[in-house]
Amino acid sequence: MDVLINVFVALHIIGIGSLLGGFLTQMKAMGAGTARFVPAMLHGALTMLITGVALVGLNQADDQSVNNLKVGIKLAILVVILGLVYVKRDEDKVSKALFGAVGGLTIANIFIATLWT
Repeated sequence: MDVLINVFVALHIIGIGSLLGGFLTQMKAMGAGTARFVPAMLHGALTMLITGVALVGLNQADDQSVNNLKVGIKLAILVVILGLVYVKRDEDKVSKALFGAVGGLTIANIFIATLWT
C-alpha cells in the first residue's frame, strides 16, 4: 500500500507543478495584461483533484490518520482554482487580479500542504 500511496503523492506533485508552472510561464504576460490560463493549468488542477481524493481514500484504507480540516480547506481552495481556470480557459486574456488570485491560491495550497502538520 505504501508504494501505491507514494505513486499518488508523486502524481499529486506533478499536478501542482503543472498548475504552478503554467502560472509562472504567464507572469510576463500578466505584467502586460495579456495572460491567459494555459491547458497545463487546467490539467494540473484536475490531476491534483483526482490524486488528492485518491490519497485520502488510500490513507484511510491503510488506517492512517487524515486531517479532515486540512484536506477540506485544500479541497475548497482547489475547487475555486479549478472553477476559475475552467470557466476562463477559452478567453484570450484574463484580468491581472483574477490571474494573480489563481497564482496566490495555488501558492497558499502549497504552503498549507507543507507547513500544516
